[in-house]
Amino acid sequence: MQKLLIALGLWIAAIGVLYPYLRQLGLGQLSGDIILKGENTTFYFPVVSSIAISLLVSVLFNLFRSS
Repeated sequence: MQKLLIALGLWIAAIGVLYPYLRQLGLGQLSGDIILKGENTTFYFPVVSSIAISLLVSVLFNLFRSS
């Protein structure tokens, strides 16, 4: 369990470091992402970006698991 939590923490840290580069590729700004802008607030919910990342991670895990 400890190894899983450490790996998850490293994965989240890596995503945080790579986030500016992922935005340059267009991830986080796809057409299905929800952005609501108010006078003083902005609500952002990346629906399609989350699905795309989930599919990518699932494919990668399945590739490495079968090896």
